[in-house]
Amino acid sequence: MILIPGLASSRDVWTDLAADLRQRHRIHLVELAGFASTPAISSPDEKVLASAVEALAEYIRTQRINAPAIIGHSLGGEIALMLAARHPDQAGRLMIVDALPFYTLIIDPAATSETAVSPAIATRDWLRAQSPEQRMASQEASVARLAKTEAVRPALVSAGINSDRKTVADAVYELMITDLRPELLRIKIPIEVVYAYDTLFGVPAASVDAMYRQAYATAPDTHFTRIDNSFHFVMLDQPEQFSSAVKSFLDK
Repeated sequence: MILIPGLASSRDVWTDLAADLRQRHRIHLVELAGFASTPAISSPDEKVLASAVEALAEYIRTQRINAPAIIGHSLGGEIALMLAARHPDQAGRLMIVDALPFYTLIIDPAATSETAVSPAIATRDWLRAQSPEQRMASQEASVARLAKTEAVRPALVSAGINSDRKTVADAVYELMITDLRPELLRIKIPIEVVYAYDTLFGVPAASVDAMYRQAYATAPDTHFTRIDNSFHFVMLDQPEQFSSAVKSFLDK
């Protein structure tokens, strides 16, 4: 199994799940260069996701990992989708955790890769220009919206602050303009989409259900599991429910 964390996240988000899964599976914990404690790698084209996909595909080949189950959270879910679409022989099944095939749909349901460019540039430039004080305040505010469990927030804030500023900004830009929906047709392996819902989102659960199903409509073999009373970090907010979903995913 390969576990991929999200934007500016440490592999430590998988610690409890990995400890449980290791009893029956060989676990590979990924941490992207430039995120958390892993040093950044310069990329001439400033692409973070696409570069990570190629590196991961090469790792799977060189380590001779046969059709691994891949679990990706958030940006890690986007990487998992890209890998399965562009290297169909490198993945056995996917679990995508709280991630859409086109991130900007959260902001604008009618968005396209073209319309997303302007807000993506603005977001990238804003992230790059933040002062240390602004960055800390922004990170704390962001994590408060992404993790409902207060006890897990300090580690998430620390991972974000320790992440390379340019890498994070470039990753956000790439994430915002990358629409993977046309590529979903190429993914023939099963996809389990696990997503969070909480009444604090301020929208009906049915609306969130519809958003996910519509976004993944072109994927041939997709299943959905909603986990309630959770924010974005589902594995930390509802660890028992998430672990149960993972076990069901692996047993199918």
